[in-house]
Amino acid sequence: MPDHQLEYRTYAVALTVEKRDEQTPEKIVGHAAVFNVVGDGGFFREKIAPGAFSKSIERDDVRALFNHDPNFVLGRNTAGTLTLREDEKGLWVEVDPPDTQFARDLKVSIQRGDISQMSFGFEIINEERQKGEEKEPDLYVIREAKLWDVSPVTYPFYKETDVSVHSRAAWADEQKRQASLPIGKRVALLRRELNLKRL
Repeated sequence: MPDHQLEYRTYAVALTVEKRDEQTPEKIVGHAAVFNVVGDGGFFREKIAPGAFSKSIERDDVRALFNHDPNFVLGRNTAGTLTLREDEKGLWVEVDPPDTQFARDLKVSIQRGDISQMSFGFEIINEERQKGEEKEPDLYVIREAKLWDVSPVTYPFYKETDVSVHSRAAWADEQKRQASLPIGKRVALLRRELNLKRL
């Protein structure tokens, strides 16, 4: 996976565990992304357009992970244990988690409200830049994205609860707090900021 291109966004949305009847296993359900929500990262703004994930949902091998950790796989669309679709709100997710200890613990944490946010890992394929008015930062509309994973998260990488990114200062502070973060993710954030400043 080319992790130097991987980015994350996090949302505070309804994340629930559903049990439809006694014969149906519990499922983890929520929205991993929300359309047309403008996030302000300081030097630019961003939102995801409806349809941005439609191609990726059809063609890509997407995992459901816990905390974006590949050691904690909850589901996979190619295995039929992860369902993804776009609805009027955003990227809808339904996961049929395994009967493992970490998945059982996660469901309890979601039901208690201890874990209530979802995040998604993605690569930007196509985005449109719209010039901001006066002192307003430019707006980048993501028209197409390649999905890598969707993930319930304990601590979102981005503290904002919309589609957003940190400013450079906040990014630097985050690196001090998250010293174990893979170097590829750090490079991706810095590269994106530098590329946007050149535009």
